[in-house]
Amino acid sequence: MPAPVDPARPPLVLIAPAMAIGSGYYRLLAGALTARGWQARTLARRGFEPGSGRARRGVDWSYDDEIAVVADAVADARREDPRRPVLLLGHSLGGQLALAHQLGPDRADAMVTVGTSIPDRRHFPFRGVHLAALAGAVVPTATALCGHLPAPLFGGPGAATMMRQWARMVRTGRPPFPVPGPVTAPTLVVELEDDRLAPRGSVEVFAQQMVAPDALTYWRYRHTEVPAGQSNDHIGWVRTPEPVVDRIADWWHGLGAHR
Repeated sequence: MPAPVDPARPPLVLIAPAMAIGSGYYRLLAGALTARGWQARTLARRGFEPGSGRARRGVDWSYDDEIAVVADAVADARREDPRRPVLLLGHSLGGQLALAHQLGPDRADAMVTVGTSIPDRRHFPFRGVHLAALAGAVVPTATALCGHLPAPLFGGPGAATMMRQWARMVRTGRPPFPVPGPVTAPTLVVELEDDRLAPRGSVEVFAQQMVAPDALTYWRYRHTEVPAGQSNDHIGWVRTPEPVVDRIADWWHGLGAHR
């Protein structure tokens, strides 16, 4: 029987990147976390790491493959130090993958998502007409012709199976992984104000449908809270991550007060 996690210890934060963004982009975020005395480790985004194989015809992967990367990282962290808390921090697609893991039996101790939603086009402005065209025509056609989704299309160069699963989620609102019930581990959902890729309505639905109410903390990172020279853009917030890291730390320490 493993020793119980010690909630008083600083966590290991496992950062799951967004779609089409390699782990190196999160260097400043990892640094801001370690500056607090925490540990941080960024997971690889397949196809977007230096020296890694790009998606192409015959080189393919799926959501399940990417979810397995998260599961392996959590399992490795538990083996290394069973008493150290593990916190998943997922950005955009990374938050979807973290969610899928947290719905299983071997979950991390807590989860943070930033700019993450289930991108059902109906929860986007104008009923997501642009997304409907991308998911309904562009992705299926391009992946059939090329064997992958080529750049500069959204998510490219993307794996054919994974991008088709993403497109089906846009069309139907159903995630490409089982959702047996809401996440019950503590979860902080961060909405980025005026985020075009994860607009308010879609993030709110994600939080309400995917996380149990007593496990959920929701924060809207507003423009008025952005320090001069910093950003709360869907991608840009990572370059100046201190406000988000401050909020994560406050939330985490607040959890400790109620353990």
